[in-house]
Amino acid sequence: MSEGTHRASQSGPSHRAVDSGVAVAIGLFAAIIIFGSLSAGIDWGVEGPRAGFFPFYVGIAILIASIVNFIHSRAERSEGRFADWDQLRQVLSIVAPTAVYVAVMPWIGIYVSSALLIGFFMKRLGNYGWHLIAAVALGVPLATFLVFEKWFLVPLPKGPLETWLGY
Repeated sequence: MSEGTHRASQSGPSHRAVDSGVAVAIGLFAAIIIFGSLSAGIDWGVEGPRAGFFPFYVGIAILIASIVNFIHSRAERSEGRFADWDQLRQVLSIVAPTAVYVAVMPWIGIYVSSALLIGFFMKRLGNYGWHLIAAVALGVPLATFLVFEKWFLVPLPKGPLETWLGY
């Protein structure tokens, strides 16, 4: 590996940048909670505390914690690397398909989206053959359907395929 390639693979975000970014993201999350609570009402009603009372104070606590974390992250002297870009790429190779899985589940159902996710991971990361991929990617959602829907009688999110099949 050449010097330039080695240096490029050894670069990545610093701990300070990641800690600061996470603190800001959590602070924004807290602000959403606080403003949502304000619209729901944070005072006491006739029946007791209104819907936004407890979330408001939890949001305040989260905001205070994120401010403390942000101040602490900026005061750090160390500029050590959090992770290499190659390592972050590996993490994203799992997180991105999983996020897509969660996003499409309400529209295509848990069984079809699970079969697609399992098949994708088996091919992409495991490089298995198509026969094994088909068996596992179809078998696991089928087993899940039988256990949850038939045995435990717990309905899981279904999509158009299950509706077409009459389930």
